Amino acid sequence: MELKRRIALAAALVAVGLGAGHIVQKRDAEERLAAAEPELAVDPASIQPLAAEADPPALSPEAAPALPAAPILAAPEPAAPVVESAEACPVTLDLGARENAMLGLTLAAPCHADERVVVKHGGLAVTGQLSATGTLFLDLPAMTAEGVVDVIFPDGTLADAAQPMPEVAMLRRVAVQWLDRDRFQLHAFENGADYGQPGHVSAATPQTPAPGFAAKAGYLTRIGDDTVRLPMLAEIYTFPASGPAEIAIEAAVSPETCGRELLGETVASLGGKVATSELTLAMPDCAALGDILVLKNPVPEMKLAGR
Repeated sequence: MELKRRIALAAALVAVGLGAGHIVQKRDAEERLAAAEPELAVDPASIQPLAAEADPPALSPEAAPALPAAPILAAPEPAAPVVESAEACPVTLDLGARENAMLGLTLAAPCHADERVVVKHGGLAVTGQLSATGTLFLDLPAMTAEGVVDVIFPDGTLADAAQPMPEVAMLRRVAVQWLDRDRFQLHAFENGADYGQPGHVSAATPQTPAPGFAAKAGYLTRIGDDTVRLPMLAEIYTFPASGPAEIAIEAAVSPETCGRELLGETVASLGGKVATSELTLAMPDCAALGDILVLKNPVPEMKLAGR
């Protein structure tokens, strides 16, 4: 028992010694750290507040750094308008005399491709359609000895030319012309012919013109392009050099013409002199579809008749 008591006492003394040693070592370390740090003693009364300056110190012009000048931007010049000159867009109209007192028209206008034009000559006014390359070829029955032709473009451009046709003085021609739906038909009856008989001349049987001016039979020519907007068309009958011929102008009662007034014009060329006259015809209502109104002997006097 004595031996056990001595061992326990020795263990207790060892534990106390170790704890005391740890405390001594910790205090030693704190004293060494305090000795290493400098002592700062600050008297609060010695602290002087700094006064804030209201404005920063101004820099003299010499001291101020020079900034690069902003570039001056010039206003862009307006683009010059593109003007199509006559040299760049030429319009040429050529006429030639052909058999049976016909005017051969050749129009070249490359800047007016596919356009609708109005061709005027001797009281006639019909439409034409330029090709994709701006060309037009047309044969016109001459109505005056001067042979003046005008071509009018949609923008107002005008081309004109003349081809003297003195032989017109030996001819007799009569025409009927109309606009769009106001359709008329020209019929001629030579040497007492009736409808459908030899000598009945119309768009269905126009007859082939014989060469020269002593032909015994007349012929009919239809001009104008009816595929364009607001087509202007005409039918022209050339009388035979000898023998009687009667003229009639017809208008059919159709869904396009019934119940309204048709407007047209007649043009007569006798001995190279041209006379024009307005043509007005009141159509019956649509109950009369299929009927035909006939104007007989429009030159020099028109009379209304029915068939």
